[in-house]
Amino acid sequence: MSQSMTIRVLIADDHSIVRQGLATIINRDPEMTVIAQAEDGQQAIALFREHQPDVTLMDLRMPQVGGVEAISAICAEFKPARIIVLTTYDGDEDIYRGLQAGAQGYLLKDAKLNELLNAIRTVHRGQQYIPAEVGAKLVQRMSNPELSTRELEALRLMAQGMNNQNIAIAMSIGESTVKSHVNRILSKLGASDRTQAVIVAVKRGIVSL
Repeated sequence: MSQSMTIRVLIADDHSIVRQGLATIINRDPEMTVIAQAEDGQQAIALFREHQPDVTLMDLRMPQVGGVEAISAICAEFKPARIIVLTTYDGDEDIYRGLQAGAQGYLLKDAKLNELLNAIRTVHRGQQYIPAEVGAKLVQRMSNPELSTRELEALRLMAQGMNNQNIAIAMSIGESTVKSHVNRILSKLGASDRTQAVIVAVKRGIVSL
């Protein structure tokens, strides 16, 4: 494949070993070349502006600016941006947020090498790449009731181990309102108590500990 037809790839991941490993795999393919590597979301945005790659591999959890924020910023500025989320996390909230932000693909880091290269080619052609197990979780997420902004805030404080009184102080609301939020959170997450609600939320990627 000629240089002009080579798929130019940007890698964004905060672990240098992961970046180097991905770059080695991709550069071995004669149809692809890694043109830049970013270690956080802010750098990913800057390098995208500079190089305007054909395909970007974006980790979700990075310092400074996370993957979802970086995807949103890039897609707002560059409509044709083609981005694949590459992550160790398969919580349905992570999948939903990554694709909602504008990513066209979602791959887990334990994917086989040929799956990674196939995903890059597929997204480069303008198609989505969503493995079946990821798609199933996405469908499940779409059918789950949404938590409101205030419920999410209360849930994050619950995950920090706060009781209703402390949550009320932190959110500047009454304890009765906190109890209402907690009851709705339990109902929406299908949890029987606060501990189970936090476990479900962490598994789904709604909150992180």
